[in-house]
Amino acid sequence: MEAPSPPAESVVCASSSSSRAESIRSASGKSFQEIVGYLERQYDDILAEESRIKRNPRFRDNRIHALLYFIPPTGHALREMDIELMRRLSPRVNVIPVVGKADSLTPSELKGFKKRIMEDIEHYGIPVYNFPYDVEEDDEDTIADNSELRALMPFAIVGSEEEVEVDGQLVRGRVYPWGVVEVDNPKHSDFSRLRSALLSSHLGDLKALTHDVLYETYRTEKLSRTVNSAQSDSVLPEDLATQSVRLKEEQLRREEEKLREIELKVQREINEKRQELLAKEESLRNLESRLAAQGSQMEF
Repeated sequence: MEAPSPPAESVVCASSSSSRAESIRSASGKSFQEIVGYLERQYDDILAEESRIKRNPRFRDNRIHALLYFIPPTGHALREMDIELMRRLSPRVNVIPVVGKADSLTPSELKGFKKRIMEDIEHYGIPVYNFPYDVEEDDEDTIADNSELRALMPFAIVGSEEEVEVDGQLVRGRVYPWGVVEVDNPKHSDFSRLRSALLSSHLGDLKALTHDVLYETYRTEKLSRTVNSAQSDSVLPEDLATQSVRLKEEQLRREEEKLREIELKVQREINEKRQELLAKEESLRNLESRLAAQGSQMEF
């Protein structure tokens, strides 16, 4: 089954004013800092653990091995914001570009859009994860599989939690007046190929690149900054470990404060409900008393 083509009017392009665009860039910059900060904290935890004389047997590696960067289906090319964010995120995590809501574009529009995105990625030198392979080292199956996955980039994804009936079978998809878009149908969406790569065939490679390239690069940069700083003589591995512990403690403190706020809110709501119930019970008792009094008067 070929992917159904939406009518031309379903593709909408919106323009923004300069002030709104500036607000979006500011908000995106803040979100970017939070993402990069989180990625680097995971590396700091590994660095601190490696610096300990006695390792923690229960230490948990929370490094992120892949980041799916969703690109809105504008049908044009990468936005300036996308270029900047992917360029900054790539040194810390394996970035995989994805076109979200790909069913909002016709097949020909999607093909051209994907082509322009990859041209922009190459032109601006954005080091995304491109399913690398070595012609001399890798076997033919690996080369063929990676070449096929690379040709699909950026992955065009269609998402849906609803099940619809197609040819007597229930499948996840979206129903439109012109047809059904199936999430797991490779002719309609790259979701199944991307899922298989992330959770099976390329999981080991993603982890290896994270540890051997991204983490080692960050580790070298962090230690170099430490050595070159004015306080380099007093910085010890134990200090790095202490810094990581402090960051964790601060994070736990903020989480505990949020929990306390939630507990107080719930307690207030419980008290309010209790007061309402008591008032209703009092009202019922008064009503019962009046009914009993009326019953007594009727007997006389």
